[in-house]
Amino acid sequence: MVRLTNISIPEVFNQAEFLADRHVKEGRGKNVAIYYKDKKITYEEMVSMANRFGNALKGIGVEIENRVLIVLPDCPEFVYAYLGAMKIGAIPIPVNTLASPKDYAYFLDDSRANTLITSDALFGKIGDILGGRKHLKHIIVVGEKIPNTMSFNDIVASSSAELEAEETTKDDMAFWMYTSGTTGLPKGVVHLHHDLLYYMVPSCEGVLELQEEDIIYCSSKMFFSYGRNHSLEAPFLYGASVVLWPEWPKPEDVFYVIKKYRPTIFFSVPTLYNALLSECEKRPVDLSSLRLCISAGEALPKDIFERWSKRFGIEILDAIGSTDVGGLYFSNKKGDIRPGSSGKLLPGFEAELRNEEGTKVSVGEVGTLWLKNEGIANCYWKRHEKNKEVFLGPWFNTGDQFIEDNDGFYYYQGRADDMLKISGQWTSPIEIENVLTHHPAVNECGVIGSPTDEGLLRVKAFIVLNENYEASPALEDELIKFVGDKLARFKVPRWISFVKELPRTTTGKLIRYKLRLE
Repeated sequence: MVRLTNISIPEVFNQAEFLADRHVKEGRGKNVAIYYKDKKITYEEMVSMANRFGNALKGIGVEIENRVLIVLPDCPEFVYAYLGAMKIGAIPIPVNTLASPKDYAYFLDDSRANTLITSDALFGKIGDILGGRKHLKHIIVVGEKIPNTMSFNDIVASSSAELEAEETTKDDMAFWMYTSGTTGLPKGVVHLHHDLLYYMVPSCEGVLELQEEDIIYCSSKMFFSYGRNHSLEAPFLYGASVVLWPEWPKPEDVFYVIKKYRPTIFFSVPTLYNALLSECEKRPVDLSSLRLCISAGEALPKDIFERWSKRFGIEILDAIGSTDVGGLYFSNKKGDIRPGSSGKLLPGFEAELRNEEGTKVSVGEVGTLWLKNEGIANCYWKRHEKNKEVFLGPWFNTGDQFIEDNDGFYYYQGRADDMLKISGQWTSPIEIENVLTHHPAVNECGVIGSPTDEGLLRVKAFIVLNENYEASPALEDELIKFVGDKLARFKVPRWISFVKELPRTTTGKLIRYKLRLE
C-alpha cells in the first residue's frame, strides 16, 4: 500500500514524473489508470502518450516555463496534455470549457500562453478571438482537423514515446489555475511542483484512505481545482484508477457511470447530490460499489445529508478546500461527522480564525480563516497588491469566514469580501451587477446569494428601474435572458426583486447584508 505522509522531497523534483512514471518504475504499469468510454488506459499507455505530447511540444519550440492553456473536456487527452507539458517544465493551465470568448482572450493574454490545446467542438467559440493574440504561437486541436491548426493525433503519432523529465526543482512553477476575483477578473493561482505532496496527502490518507485498488469518479470537471484534485492528482498519486466522463454531469449519466464502472469513491457537489436524489425516485439505482461519498465546492445542507443517508445507507462526507490552498483542508470523516459542518482541520494544516484586526477569536465566534501549509499557492500572477493582502509570511488569509465549535468542527459563514459560491464556483456579484446595469431598464442593482428550499445558494438580484419602465414578469424574464446571453449559466439570477431603492452607507457603498434580510 502506497503511503506518502512525511515523504522526503528531493531538490530536483518533477510533479508529472512523480504522478505517472513512478508507477511504471514501481511495477504498476499494467494497472488501469483511466477508464474512458469503452477504453481502459494503463499507466504504461498514459506515460507513453504524455511523453509523446511532451516531445511534440518540444518539437514546436515550447520551452521550460512557457504556458500551455488547456481548454478540453475531461478526456485522456486532457491528462496527456497536462502531464506532457509539465514533464518538459512548461506550465499547464486548465481553464473552464464554459467560459466566454472574452474570457479566453483574457486567459491567453494574462498568462502569456504561447500554446493552446482545445477540442474541435470547443474551437467554434474560441477560434474568433485567436487572431491578434500577442503571445499565442501554437494551436493544437483534439478531434477533427481544422485549418491553420495542428492536429493532436498527428503530432503525437510522429513523436517519440520516450522522454526524460526536465530537471525542475521542487520550487519551480508546476501549474496554474484561474479563480475569480472580487472585481470579476480571474486571478492566476501559481502552484509549485512540491505543493501537491503537502495539500493532497492529508485528505487522501486521512479521509479517503486511498489505495491503488480504488476507482475514483468525480463529477466536477478537471478545470476546477476540486476536479483536478480528484480526477488527476489523487488517483495518480496512489496508483489508483479514475473514470473520466466528458459531458456535463446529468443525474441519469452519473448513475450510468456508477453502474458501468463500479467506482469505489464518488466526489460531487451538493447541487448534484440533490438532483441525484430526485432522479433516483424515477428508477432503481445501485450504489453498492461506493465505499465513500464526498461533497465539496459549496456547503452541504443538512437536509441533503440526511436524505442521502436514509436513501442509500452511505453518509456524505462534507469537506471544503480552495484553488489557492490547493486541495481540501477541512473534512468530516467516517465515524466523526457533524452534519452541517465543513468538518475538522486535516493533519498537515494549521488554522486560526481572526477578526478584522488580525487577532485570534474565541471558540464560537465568527472569524476569517487563516491557514498555514507548505502546499498553499506561491502567489497570484501579476497581482502584487493582492499578494500583500493575503500571503503573509507562512500564513494565507483565505477570506472565508467560519465558526469553530468546542469539538473542533468548523461551520462556513460566507465570504468576508462578498464573493458567492454558486454551484461550487466562485462568483463575483459585481460582475453580474455590471452586466445588469447595461440593460436600459436598470438604474442600479445589487446582487446577493439566496438559498433555495433545499438550502442551496443561488443568485438573487435587486433592481431599481429607470423611469418609463415598470416591473412585470415579462421584464423579469427579459433581464434573466439578458444576463444569460452574456454570462455562464450559474451566474444567471434565479430571482429578481424590483425595489424603489438599495440600502447604502453614507458614502454610497451597497450594504449587501440588508438585502439578505429582504
